[in-house]
Amino acid sequence: MQIYVSKGCLDKNIKNISEFLELDSVTTLPTNESYFQYDKDGLSFVVDSSNPRSLLHVDFLKGKLGWRLKRAQHEGNLKKALGSKDKQLFIFDATAGLLSDTMIFLSLGHKVVAVEQSKILFCLVNDAIQRAREKIPYLNNLEFLNDNSQLVYKKQDKVFDAIYLDPMYPIIKKSTKKRGSISNIKQILEIENLASDEEEIIDIFMKYNYKKIIVKRPLKSEKKYSNINYQVKGKTTRFDIYI
Repeated sequence: MQIYVSKGCLDKNIKNISEFLELDSVTTLPTNESYFQYDKDGLSFVVDSSNPRSLLHVDFLKGKLGWRLKRAQHEGNLKKALGSKDKQLFIFDATAGLLSDTMIFLSLGHKVVAVEQSKILFCLVNDAIQRAREKIPYLNNLEFLNDNSQLVYKKQDKVFDAIYLDPMYPIIKKSTKKRGSISNIKQILEIENLASDEEEIIDIFMKYNYKKIIVKRPLKSEKKYSNINYQVKGKTTRFDIYI
């Protein structure tokens, strides 16, 4: 795998990314099926060079994520799941992904430790963080790590108000076109040999000591455990809360 760098975009940032990933930077478009792309808009990842929809790029200042952040106060279900209106919470996001929900937590004034095991996803999100840091000051309340979330959690000497789990939703064939980013993420995890039983992480964290666990699920999925304290339901998703 390689990092394709557009003309005039070879800078210190991409050199650091190249060293972290242990990949070569090239200025000729790779023939590989998958590769990174770095241009004036930042870092992207091409999951499948034969499919134009397979490019994954993270941006907190515009697009879907940017729009969501601008209306964070309207994220009623997520706020209900957290359950605290005035207190600043300390949250552990064990399944960071593209950091979309954690960014909402931060915008609401909370502090977050977020962990992502995928190096590819971590680099895409971390690049977006660096591009947005000057315009989004609450990013200073984020600690973002590339590691195994279970190992990180066990090493923490801090007490978290909530553990947030958002296991990968199963992809339904009919909805694949609408959920391109989810499909791309699944393919990335397969590329890195990280694809596993996403439900397993719920089982693992339920065995730890915790104040509250918030699990994001498809609305019609079965209850994982019978000891749910309460649920917050939306149109397509729900939050199962364990205290």
